[in-house]
Order: sequence, then C-alpha cells, then structure tokens
Amino acid sequence: MASRKKVLVATVMAASVVSLPYTLARHAMADDYSDLLDVLRAKGSLTQHEYSTLLGKHMRHVAAEQDAAPRAVRPTAHSRATQQTASRAAAHGTGVSNGYEPGIRFEAAPEVASRAEDAATRAEASARSAQQALDAMNSNQGGFVRVAKYVPGKGLTFKAGPVDINLSGFVNGFYTFNSPTGGTAVAGGVSTGSTGFDSSAVRNGLLPAGLMLKLSTKQQGWDIDAVLGMYPGTNDAKVGALNANSGGNPVGLGTPGIDFRQIYITFGNSDVGTFKVGRDLGLFGGDAIMSDATLLSVGATGSNSSPANTSLGRIGVGYVYADWIPQITYTTPKIAGVQASVGIFQPLDEFQYAGSNADKNSPSYNSTYSASSTQHSSPMIQGRVTYETTLGEVKAKIWASFLIQHQQNLQYIDNGTTTSTGTHHAAMVEAADIGTKISYKGFEGVAYYYRGSGLGTTGLFFDGVASNGRKRDSEGYYVQGAYNVTERLKLVGSYGVSNLYLASGEAQTVDPAYLVRRNQSIIGAAYYHMTDWLNLVAEYAHTSSVAHNGGSEKDNTASAGVILFF
Repeated sequence: MASRKKVLVATVMAASVVSLPYTLARHAMADDYSDLLDVLRAKGSLTQHEYSTLLGKHMRHVAAEQDAAPRAVRPTAHSRATQQTASRAAAHGTGVSNGYEPGIRFEAAPEVASRAEDAATRAEASARSAQQALDAMNSNQGGFVRVAKYVPGKGLTFKAGPVDINLSGFVNGFYTFNSPTGGTAVAGGVSTGSTGFDSSAVRNGLLPAGLMLKLSTKQQGWDIDAVLGMYPGTNDAKVGALNANSGGNPVGLGTPGIDFRQIYITFGNSDVGTFKVGRDLGLFGGDAIMSDATLLSVGATGSNSSPANTSLGRIGVGYVYADWIPQITYTTPKIAGVQASVGIFQPLDEFQYAGSNADKNSPSYNSTYSASSTQHSSPMIQGRVTYETTLGEVKAKIWASFLIQHQQNLQYIDNGTTTSTGTHHAAMVEAADIGTKISYKGFEGVAYYYRGSGLGTTGLFFDGVASNGRKRDSEGYYVQGAYNVTERLKLVGSYGVSNLYLASGEAQTVDPAYLVRRNQSIIGAAYYHMTDWLNLVAEYAHTSSVAHNGGSEKDNTASAGVILFF
C-alpha cells in the first residue's frame, strides 16, 4: 500500500512541477492540481497528513510563480485558481497564515508528516521521469499492465501493452431430486422413468463450471484472438464413449472430469470478416442451445443417480446437441443486420446410442438398432445465416442453419457379430433448422424447429442410420416464454419434442419395437438475480420417452441451486 501511495504521489507531483513556459495554460493548471488532490484524498489514496503536506507545498509553488512571472502573464484565471487553492488550504488548516511553518503540521505523529515531506521532495526531483511514465501508461505503451472497466459477467480484462487478456467464467451447483413414475425402458430414450427408484444428487446443471482465457490484439490491421475454455464438472467422472459427458461414477476416491472443449483462434477485421480455426460450438443447432433457458438450470437430468459432467437440459427434447467440433469457419461482416457463416468440420461417426435389442424373444436379439460408421473421405460442412433488427422496443433475431456429411463404411452388430449393412453401405446426412427470438420490454419468446435425414436424435448422428444402412428421418421443436416479473425475478416456461422415425424397410431386418420414437419435456423455472454475479434457480421438469411399440416411461425432477458468472 505504501509503494502504491508513493507512485500516486510521484504522479500528481509530476503533473504539477514539470517545467513549462509562463502561459495561460500553465497557470490554469493550479486549480486542476488541487482538484486532483481532493479526488485522491476522497478515494483514500492520500492520508490527511499527506494531503495537507502536498497542498501546502503546491501553494508555495503557486506563490513563487506568481511573484516571478511578469505582470502581463498574471491572468485573472490564475488569480481565481490561486484564490480557490488558498481557500482549500485554509479549510484544511494549511498555509502561511495558520501559525505553522508552510507545508508542515505539528501533530501527534510528526514522523508521518516527515515521510510525506520526503516523498514529495523525491517526487519533485524525479518529476520529469514520472511524467514520461504517466504519458507511456496513458498511451498503453511500455511495460504497464492496466485493468479495463469491469462489466459483470464479462470477466476481468487486463491490458498488457498491445494485448488484452480476458478471464471469465461461471460456476454452478444444484440439488436435484428425480422421481420416476414407472414404465418400460425405451432404447435411446432420455427419461429415467423405468428405473423404479427415486434419486438425489448434488450436481452440475446443463452447464458445468467454466474458465475461459481470451487473448486479443491487433497486428497489421488484423484483429487476432486466441481462446482456451476449460469446463470441469463437480461429479466423479467415468471413462466411456462420451468421455467427460459419460455417466458419472459416484464412488469414493473419484475425481471430476475436465472438458477442454474450446481451443481456437480467430483473425479478421470489419472489412474482410473473421476466420476461426480450432474447436468451438458448431453452427448447426448452436443458436438453439444458446437460446435455451435450461442452459442456466438442469432440465432433463439424464442419469441422476450417477451424474455426468452435465445434465441434458433440453438436449434430445427439442433440439439435437450442436456439440463442440474442430472446425475452420468463415464469418462475413454484418451488413444491415445480416451475417453468414460457413465452415468445414471434423466428420463424426454414426453412433449406436440406443444399443442392442434386449428382448430375448425377438429374432434380432443382441443386434444393434442402428448402424455405425468409421470412415470419412470428406469433411462435415455446416453453415448459418442470422438476421437481427430492432423496431422500437421490439428486438428480434432470426436464424437458419444446415449440416451435410457423407457417412461411409456403415456396419452393425448382428447377433454379436459385426456385419456390413450390405448394399446401403454409405449415406449422405442432411439437416436444417430455423428459429427466432423476440423480446419486448420484460417478455422474451423463442420458437425453434429442426429436421434431418440421417441426423438422429439427442446427439449428432445418434441412431441416425438404421441397421439396414438406410437413413432415419427426425424432427423436433421447442417453444419458450420468459417474463421478468421484477428487475430481479424472471419466470420461464417451455415445451419441447424430438421425434425419430423408422427407416424404409427397417422392420424386416431388426425388430425396432423398443427404439425411441419421441422424447418430450415440460419445464418451468424461476430465476432470481441476487447480485451482479449470483443467480438463484428453482425448477421443475416432467420428461417422457415413447417407443415405436407404444411403451413409455416418465419421470419428474425438482431442482434448486445457484449459478455464478464473473
């Protein structure tokens, strides 16, 4: 604290004592310096002793300059400034007329005043170098590190020369109670209704925790960013096909999973647009999840008895998860509210999420419902167009996106043996979506719809191709309404559905009776904005899954917790 005060003292002295010609501008600075001392004292940067010492010393400089200056350069403005400075000095017991030696007050702790006098003397001696340092800091050059104005939720930004270093993130935790209402297991369903047991968990919601580091600079006309995003969960991780997103493992001596899902760079400018290279959220379905209110809560739990890094939210019950995918994308400048993006992405395998037929009476027992793929000769392609506008108090955003990927070497497991899907050993997956978000005063509404061929449900390419190699069609939607009852309290309600249809000729190869046909959920939540960082959340969700044979399962979930953004 002492060193910080010395720097402040040096800075304010430098602003005062640097030698300048006797001009109107030089004399006008007299009262500016006094104002600066007042601000520093009000903020606690100067003690009363230091304030009095510096103000008295300043008075002596002002008086000396006035005596030395020719009459022609003693303006009325300087006289007023001198009078105002003298008034301050008198008000604080400092000056030549208060019975003390100028610049010193004799009080119970004279060593404090002495230290202040020494500091002022040293500051005066090095005034020119201090002024140069101040100029360098104001121009953000040299080795100074500065802190930008803090905006809640936008993180901390440090300016180190030409580089902005931003640290932001969030942390959340919920108590979640899940109660199944019975039914039969649905292959590929998201409900836990058939488990038969209530479950309690202390867990993350749809978001895990997150810590993001962003480095930004401008070089030769290019805006350049590097982003690293780490997303750890609170629950024990279990190794599985979905890595950190696999079901958890609530056993002693476990450790949580770390999902390093964001690793990318961007470069561009307002004329050319922006290029992105690395791993980030996909274009197709990206706006759907970012507009989903359950992003700040739990929604459908997935597995609540052994929680994974995250819950499902509305994933699989209104949209297909956009996912975080390695990509090279280009985004145009925004023109009249319109912006477009297109890119090539790491191709993903078709995945047998529903597993195998578990009905021992079925002729296709121990055969997978869906095909998988392992070869990709071409990348996945995704694109998106957005339009944003404001009409009076109405703000609107409309988006549409698409996805294309060629799946090769399709195969499935037939009675425990990996088998080619035959003549249909490849498939071109296609998908598109459209959505809108409209806000007016305290109301916000979202409507979204998607449709795909070979896309699958819940995750990209989950059960998108049948075991005979033919594509399954799928579609889904969700609608959401939110209203700010007060500045701090927001109520949200939403309903969503995801449908998966059978492929042509599928019933003749593998019995699809237990395969999921529909996942749906109804969700209501209250969000209380307690502080700039902290939000309290209470939520109820009813989730159900229905199979192609009519079997179903349902569950109810109540959650309460907090989520913090910094």
